[in-house]
Amino acid sequence: MTKEGQLQCPYHGWRFDARGHGTNPSQPELRHCEAKSFQVVERHGYLWLAHADTPESAMPELSGGDYVFGGTFSTLFQAPLHVALDNFSEDEHTPFVHTRLGWSGAQAGEVQFEAHNHEDHTEVHYQAPQRPAPIMRLLAVGKGDVFRNDWVTRFDPVRSVYTVSWVQPSGAPRPFITQAHIFFVPETARTTRLHVFSFLRTTVPALRPLLPAAAKAALGLTWWEVRDDARFIPTVADTPYSHKGMRLDKYDKPLVHQRKLMERIYYAHAAHEVHEPGPTVPQVRDATGT
Repeated sequence: MTKEGQLQCPYHGWRFDARGHGTNPSQPELRHCEAKSFQVVERHGYLWLAHADTPESAMPELSGGDYVFGGTFSTLFQAPLHVALDNFSEDEHTPFVHTRLGWSGAQAGEVQFEAHNHEDHTEVHYQAPQRPAPIMRLLAVGKGDVFRNDWVTRFDPVRSVYTVSWVQPSGAPRPFITQAHIFFVPETARTTRLHVFSFLRTTVPALRPLLPAAAKAALGLTWWEVRDDARFIPTVADTPYSHKGMRLDKYDKPLVHQRKLMERIYYAHAAHEVHEPGPTVPQVRDATGT
């Protein structure tokens, strides 16, 4: 970096400004000495890239308001992007792959489910009895509580926001609400990197001093749940890209629509074109470069 704030190549001394405009000190008349430039901001320990003409306000703010940031982690899924996304687009597997959040297999008949498909995103809601799990006491979840999971999935890039809360048998809300932002980044045609950002808020003002510690507990719980999925995902990694011929149920309503949105928005193909996707350039990187 020069004192003028230009990036200088250590080999031949070519210099580039923040807009990608280049100069060659040895041959000032050299034309077309340009490079692509991107806007970069650092938030939550990650570098966020966008085209140079993208306003900074368009960069992800993630959770705002009274949410407290608990931390972030990255997990590699040994499965293609479409398989990883399918796994996080339905909760029917909850009683069998997970052991903490959500309901037990015996309570599967008590699940309330809604899914809404939109032009550029999907919205999903699950509600069911929270099964007994001692670790849930860290978030003031008690016996007989109802588990709620609401999420939105978008495709610019592929990401989902999961908001989890609990309600007491009396109908009164429990004090903590967790939120996890998950970005799905294909590293190869066979692997997907998940970048997870965890947040926590409380509806009880007196508990706000406890939020930093409770947010760390929520982060640990989120990591645990994602780890369960990462362990299981290789067994279904060969799931075909197309849903043709598959036996789907009501919980799979978002999956079919999300294929269309991924094609049209993320892969930038016409909605009717279906192909086997290959590696894609990541949209987010952590500050360490991994």
